[in-house]
Amino acid sequence: MTTHPRIIISGLKGGSGKTLLSLGLAAALTRQGIRVKPYKKGPDYIDAAWLALAAGRDATNLDPFFLPPARLRALFQHSLPAHHLALIEGNRGLFDGRDARGSCATAELAHILDCPVIVSLDCTKMTRTAAALVLGLTMFDPRIRIAGIILNQVGTSRQATLIRQAVEQHTCVPVLGALPRLPRNPLPERHMGLASGNMGDAARAVLEQLGTFISEHVDMARVRNLANAAPALPPSPPFWEGDARPARVRIGYVRDEALWFYYGENLEALRRAGAELVRLSFADKEPWPELDGIYLGGGFPEDHAPRLSQSPHLAELQRWSDAGMPIYAECGGFMVLARAISRADASHRMAGIFPVEARFSPRPQGLGYVEGRVTCDNPFLPRGSLVRGHEFHYSHCVPDADAAPCCALALDCGRGMGQGQDALIVRRTWASYTHIFAPALPQWADNFVAAAAAFATEAGRGRG
Repeated sequence: MTTHPRIIISGLKGGSGKTLLSLGLAAALTRQGIRVKPYKKGPDYIDAAWLALAAGRDATNLDPFFLPPARLRALFQHSLPAHHLALIEGNRGLFDGRDARGSCATAELAHILDCPVIVSLDCTKMTRTAAALVLGLTMFDPRIRIAGIILNQVGTSRQATLIRQAVEQHTCVPVLGALPRLPRNPLPERHMGLASGNMGDAARAVLEQLGTFISEHVDMARVRNLANAAPALPPSPPFWEGDARPARVRIGYVRDEALWFYYGENLEALRRAGAELVRLSFADKEPWPELDGIYLGGGFPEDHAPRLSQSPHLAELQRWSDAGMPIYAECGGFMVLARAISRADASHRMAGIFPVEARFSPRPQGLGYVEGRVTCDNPFLPRGSLVRGHEFHYSHCVPDADAAPCCALALDCGRGMGQGQDALIVRRTWASYTHIFAPALPQWADNFVAAAAAFATEAGRGRG
């Protein structure tokens, strides 16, 4: 049995203050010299990036939708360095999942990891009723240990005292702190969650303030004690099977202001399959180096469309796709491969690999988990294979009037590109709104590297 200090931060609903609390706790604990390893439950890039900045180390996503319990525990133990405290931010309400049974909820993850839960309780216009809510949380699922409550959005010290007394009188759950209502939200928001930008000095200043705020209003010693008291976990088998293969192809991936949504496990899967990864940017002034494949993750290309439209690398992508290079693009990456991105009556030319326009909308066009079957031959995923992924996009796909693009993914759930379809295919280029998590699709990385090796051979530069 192995000790893994850990806590999950959850709430009663989305917008209950758990992100502010999670970031503040990560910053405050790190400031105290605690080595915090951050995690985010569910598919999420933006909160995970903020957690990484707050803790000073990469965040890992944990999601029961993608991996079965044993594999989730293996990923958790593989990614948690020795003598670190795992701080896991949940999503939505504690018991909110895909269905009435709570499938894939934060509570399910807490059960899989046998992890104590600290609940951020929004106390707006509430006193004694808070005790009833806490009591309900403790009784709803006896497998879940509600280890502490932190009162949030507290208006006065009198309100905090009344709630604390009621909760501790009617439940066995300690109140670990009370956060006063702030005059404004210190975390910038945008259409896809927390603002990202360059995650530079301004973001660090916000996190510094949050760390101070949490330190002043939360019993940090009790939080640490709860994490340290988490039950020991039995050892898990290695998360990655076998040894990594020697690099035999070069796969570029764009990571810049426009595209930066990548799961670390996706990149690691490519490395282990035999890829040397080359980081690229649309702002690069020189031509991109000789490559055998391209991976384009998601991001916010709509925010940078005027600059992107002037990038010479769009023409490079077009040439490489025409030549048969394997290119895999997700969401924002798909938008870059479209003919154009349009937003607020302005249209900006993109790579034009697909005869479609990515048209931005003020409301979400796809949000949540995706599940479907591959229906067309392609280099990356076998025909007939089940794909589980997720989507979060405000644009939608509008084909050109004379175009009939081929889709390779028939969806059982999710919006994709509409009409139950996703994933445009041309030659060896795949572009979808669906984001994947590579450990849930182990054939993806191997096939990507094999396709890149085939392309290198065709180009007369086989790398072994």
